[in-house]
Amino acid sequence: MKRYGFIFILAGFVGLLLWGCSCRTCQKGGPPPPAPAVAQQAPAKQGPTPEEIRARELARLKEQELERQRRIEAMARAFEQKDIHFDFDKYDLKPQARATLRELANFLLEYPQYRVRIEGNCDERGTEEYNLALGEKRANAAKAFLVSLGVSPDRIDTISYGEDRPLCTEHNEQCWWRNRRDHFVLIKVK
Repeated sequence: MKRYGFIFILAGFVGLLLWGCSCRTCQKGGPPPPAPAVAQQAPAKQGPTPEEIRARELARLKEQELERQRRIEAMARAFEQKDIHFDFDKYDLKPQARATLRELANFLLEYPQYRVRIEGNCDERGTEEYNLALGEKRANAAKAFLVSLGVSPDRIDTISYGEDRPLCTEHNEQCWWRNRRDHFVLIKVK
């Protein structure tokens, strides 16, 4: 019985040994791996804050206003390229001149922050005094037409340069025609 007891004890010991080796430590030959860490999740992305929404909206509105100002200033510069022309020794407005002045009046009525200076010009023929007077009549004819379209006379200045500011210096009709003009300068007053 002693013998059987010893076998029993030995079998128990071997059983314990085998049971202990079934764990990962004995199978891999190293310490057990650390328990997997619980993955930290990034906090859920929330929508923009009210302050961020306001800031974005203000930036969008500011950009729209800047773009609007750029368009208005481009239109103003375009008018400065639209001279109206006159026949020799005349200051009456031709149909094309009236069309240009209507466009200018519409612009001035829509954008009250602008004023206009009308510069009357003549060709080189005639005396200096005569051409200064004729340039003034040309500028005043354009002013009177703008006023008749509803533009306040307080927003319109006139000046005559007579023959002093020619665009062309050749001595022929095509050149003289270019010099017989009213030129417009738009001034932003805020």
